[in-house]
Formats: sequence, C-alpha cells, structure tokens
Amino acid sequence: MKNGQYPVHIPKLTNTMSFSRAEKLINKLIGNKISEGELAELLAGITDEEERKAYADALEIYFNRLLNENRPDNGAEPK
Repeated sequence: MKNGQYPVHIPKLTNTMSFSRAEKLINKLIGNKISEGELAELLAGITDEEERKAYADALEIYFNRLLNENRPDNGAEPK
C-alpha cells in the first residue's frame, strides 16, 4: 500500500445492492478486517448478476489503481 490511498472509494452504481455496501465489503476483505458474516454476505452477493457487476467494478478499479501505482514510471502515462 502506498501513501494511505486505501480503502478504495468508488462511485455509486444503481443496482439491487447499493454499491456502497459492495464497496464496504470489498474494502474489509482487502484490509483483512471482514467478519465471517460479512464474508458470507459478500459471497452470496457475487451469485446475483447485478450484484456481481458491482463487485467486479469495485475490484477492477482497485486492481487498476494497484497497477498504476506500481508502474516503473510511478503511474504517469507514457509520452
């Protein structure tokens, strides 16, 4: 982790599960602070098509941020 930029903050999506809840569960999972009940909720959420999209979007943004932070040029776009 770099410069205290985590947890990941992602814009809300409109779907069955509020994106903020999906974001909260992903952040707890990433931070290794998720309870057994929350993990069960997260796993149940990824079985629903609309909820799966919210989790996929949250994880994609998180991993893209990690990739950009770990680029040799420190995330700057190539010239």
